[in-house]
Amino acid sequence: MHDYDKRIPRAAYLPTVMNTLRRKAIVFLAAVGVATSGGRVEARHSPALDFARKLNDAFVEVADQVSPAVVVIDVRQKVKDKDNHDGGSFWNIIPPELRRHFQSHDGGHQKVLEGEGSGLVVSSDGYILTNNHVVEDADEIVVRLKDGRTFAGEVKGTDPESDIAVLKIDAKGLKAAKLGNSDAARVGEFVLAIGAPFELDDTVTVGHVSAVGRSFEQDADQDFIQTDAKILPGNSGGPLVNLYGEVIGINTMIEGLDTGIGFAVPINLAKRVKEHLISEGKFTRSWLGIRIHELKDDKDYLSLESKLAPDAREGVVVETILPGGPAAKSELRPGDVITAVDGKPVQTVRQLRDEIAEKKPGTATMLVVVRGKEHLTIQAMPSLTPAKEVVIVKAPAEPANLGLSVKALTKELAEQYGIDELPGVVVTAVDPDSLADIRGIKPGDIITEINRQHVTNPRQFREAVKSADPKHGLMVNLVSEGASRFVVLKDTGGN
Repeated sequence: MHDYDKRIPRAAYLPTVMNTLRRKAIVFLAAVGVATSGGRVEARHSPALDFARKLNDAFVEVADQVSPAVVVIDVRQKVKDKDNHDGGSFWNIIPPELRRHFQSHDGGHQKVLEGEGSGLVVSSDGYILTNNHVVEDADEIVVRLKDGRTFAGEVKGTDPESDIAVLKIDAKGLKAAKLGNSDAARVGEFVLAIGAPFELDDTVTVGHVSAVGRSFEQDADQDFIQTDAKILPGNSGGPLVNLYGEVIGINTMIEGLDTGIGFAVPINLAKRVKEHLISEGKFTRSWLGIRIHELKDDKDYLSLESKLAPDAREGVVVETILPGGPAAKSELRPGDVITAVDGKPVQTVRQLRDEIAEKKPGTATMLVVVRGKEHLTIQAMPSLTPAKEVVIVKAPAEPANLGLSVKALTKELAEQYGIDELPGVVVTAVDPDSLADIRGIKPGDIITEINRQHVTNPRQFREAVKSADPKHGLMVNLVSEGASRFVVLKDTGGN
């Protein structure tokens, strides 16, 4: 996980950075001894140069094709009290060294914060795609087209999780951008970023797709495309374009000011959100109430499943079932591997989330599940996602030993730990820095299964642990604070 203190998470910054830039000396370089006839000096003909010129022309052609659909978005936000700046979302995204001076109104009791971002025309009748953070909390929005015309911008809908917003301007006959397929984006392919960094309208930079599938906030609908095409403050909301002239992403975030690392929201996600924002003004998501991770990324569980569930090779592992969620009302269990949703295969967290998010709340959804050597079809009823959905991608640890003590779960112990009486054994002690401690097991947790064997008393627990080999891993199903989950305990022993 990156440190967000080091990341500048928003590329829509205040335009007065230009004041600093303009104070810098501009150095003009003159080539001594080069002919100054004013014409182009022709280089010798060669196949290599012909190829380079064709590539050069391709960049120019794409820029000419897409630039008319890129707009500049000027925003104004009234700030009533300077002391509230830290609480304002728009102010809070701006690094101190880039903050614009304020203009006072009404005797200094009201301030106005001005900023600028980019946007993309997606329909001829004036719908514009941009970032949520560009227009969030704005009191006035002005959209400026490439031909110089300006229009008042109306926010039709915003989605903070994906950082996508849709504006509407009163205009007809606009040139709309061609939206591509971000799932087809290939690492290494050329891309162009177009926008208005530092008030420099219609700026084009060239780079590559550096990576795909980047995600930083576990509870946000994010799946960024990473690029080294130069993205700077003001580029937010502008397009990332491939050499076919197709928009594959909406530029949204940068890693520092001069790192060559930028991120764009995939256009497939933006398109899906856009349609809901236009028709409904918001994008609602359904969920199952589970914490999940990809089977292929969990070597401990995968090696264990090769013995317990030899058919489970790809899919999404249910790590935790949250109390009160839709999955808690189904037959789904921690440790299950979900391989398909309504007949559509899923291999990644992203695929599963997307499939469930699109379901209408209360719709019967069939999950294909591998549980041990069983292949099951389980019905679940997704519901509307609460304000904060938490989907955790499990990070591996290096435990040292088992390090826990258990007792039979009696009525007295249940009252002592404030837990329900369930079939299982209660954890009464956990050794610091032990395998159990590192995996998050704590006193009061109820262990219900070891390697899918039910345990209802300490003797069964000891026999199940004894028959398992911690060096190869063992799966522990437990109930913790009302949530059913599992952990894989594996003693690496320094090997």
